[in-house]
Amino acid sequence: MRYVALLRGINVNPATAVAMADLRALLERLGYGNARTHLRSGNALFTAGGDADSIAAAIERGLREELGLSVAVMVRTAEQLRRVVERNPLEVRDPARFAVVFLSRPPDREGLASIDPAAYAPEEMRVGERELYVHFPDGLRRPKLPPLLEKHSTGPATMRNWNTVTRLLALAEDLGEISG
Repeated sequence: MRYVALLRGINVNPATAVAMADLRALLERLGYGNARTHLRSGNALFTAGGDADSIAAAIERGLREELGLSVAVMVRTAEQLRRVVERNPLEVRDPARFAVVFLSRPPDREGLASIDPAAYAPEEMRVGERELYVHFPDGLRRPKLPPLLEKHSTGPATMRNWNTVTRLLALAEDLGEISG
């Protein structure tokens, strides 16, 4: 099966620096095939057997044991990523100002529903299955919504802009199947 791993907070400062070649090598040592990366922000694609949660735990353990990094990893199958794109409830006016927040667990729908949209206007948010769709019309320099989302978070999360999400989907769908 084809998977996408989204690492939280990679290469945002020297303490979280990871060469993408090292990440690919780690994935290969874990037994995953066709390992490749996209951008330097911790996006990896590969083929594997097993379930996404077990794979995420194995990658987190490998990063900790081999690279000394404590990094949250969200893993989705190519099909799950396809559903994220197809079920987007908001209009994508500018892909660079539109993002998907990938959650490690289902969202706290009740807590998120309690957030007054006026508190973060003109930003917009909609809740998905295990993701949040967010529009930042004023850009990501000083957004209001992420701190509110963290307050109602049920676990680790990582955000990718729409350009990256759709590119990762295209790459995952082109990835070869498991051989042997």
